[in-house]
Amino acid sequence: MSERDAAPRVPTRAEAFRYWLKLGFISFGGPAGQIAIMHHDLVDGKRWISERRFLHALNYCMVLPGPEAQQLATYIGWLMHRTWGGIVAGALFVLPSLVILIVLTWLYMAYGDVPAVAGILYGIKPAVVAIVLHAAWRIGSRALKRPTLWAVAAAAFVAIFAFSAPFPAIVLGAGVIGYLGGRIAPAEFAVGSSHGATSSAHAPAIIDDDTPTPPHARFLWPRLALVIAASVALWLFPLALLVASYGSGSTLAQMGWFFTKAALLTFGGAYAVLPYVYQGAVETYAWLTPVQMIDGLALGETTPGPLIMVVAFVGFVGAWTKSIFGAGSLAWAGIAGACVATFFTFLPSFTFILAGGPLVESTHGQLRFTAPLSAITAAVVGVIVNLALFFAWHVFWPKGFDASTTLHGIDLAGVGIGLAAALALFRFKAGVIPVIFGCGAAGLAIRILVPLS
Repeated sequence: MSERDAAPRVPTRAEAFRYWLKLGFISFGGPAGQIAIMHHDLVDGKRWISERRFLHALNYCMVLPGPEAQQLATYIGWLMHRTWGGIVAGALFVLPSLVILIVLTWLYMAYGDVPAVAGILYGIKPAVVAIVLHAAWRIGSRALKRPTLWAVAAAAFVAIFAFSAPFPAIVLGAGVIGYLGGRIAPAEFAVGSSHGATSSAHAPAIIDDDTPTPPHARFLWPRLALVIAASVALWLFPLALLVASYGSGSTLAQMGWFFTKAALLTFGGAYAVLPYVYQGAVETYAWLTPVQMIDGLALGETTPGPLIMVVAFVGFVGAWTKSIFGAGSLAWAGIAGACVATFFTFLPSFTFILAGGPLVESTHGQLRFTAPLSAITAAVVGVIVNLALFFAWHVFWPKGFDASTTLHGIDLAGVGIGLAAALALFRFKAGVIPVIFGCGAAGLAIRILVPLS
């Protein structure tokens, strides 16, 4: 028996901690890129979880409000090492990004434009386009096994690209199609195949297709009640402390309540909730200006962690702008705002996984549950392709289409970096991190030679 044919060893808590910490620093590329990194590492590399169980968990995370990649990490960490594993995986997915964003936002507020950062971001943005396209291809090549699922993916793309259909409506529609299709034509929506050839096509994993649900992941009503009670206490006590310390109308208390609502409205990922965050942060509370919001989104797109981490930028700038600790403590105010925004945004994600995970684990392999989720995964592929085109338009035509110019406003240097990144990913199977660093260096070099006008 070869080493590849043998079941891998269960990682220790220390080994798991090191991996989740590393993931927190390398999770570039938005949810699509982050899911692709986890798939490469945990399914193909470390073999902690099988393809089928990975997709089953991913499908559940896709229909939840909140950042699906962070929730997927929490889910796998919980499945591997109980509640400790879920909390560590989910927290480490966010904390490196929080620290990096606090530092960058402080530089942004204290010193204004930073040419070096602008140049690095200039190079990373085209790489993000290539990474998202590559992730769509990776997920699609594994999930779109039937013509019907290809049709669902195409319909989802048309719905969001041509008709601007809201993501929750696309998810709901795909789920209905999968539910009905699982009854009418079950073979079109089955995950994998029952034939022996298929079942032996992958090397064994620690959590394999037929691995029994571990005892801690079995659904029990008392355990569900305990998780919900603990979550409510973890939400209510800090919010009450902010109100008692600073008043219900204070900036930090308003942020706690506002970002709790935002966390429960993030169906469809960060882009679905950004209009709500923009309206509240810019128009209602005046925590930051429209230009600052756009700059924060750029930082959120090109730093590790979920894109919704832009809330840390919003919290930092809002607390700094309002001088909540006085004019002499602006940095400490920003740090407090960033931490409050992040805590209240991500707390519900842990609740959804720790409370709902046992119920989801009881459904894997049951077509009546997996057929709707298979259709949702197919729809998400179409949505990811649309996201890649959205990025491409804003990155490669930064000032919009201009018919009066020879090149119609296209940024040739950005296109060149994007094509190089795509070639590295698709042709040479390069890792995401070398591509990110290489493109960032190229962008910095270009901006040194040709400064931004």
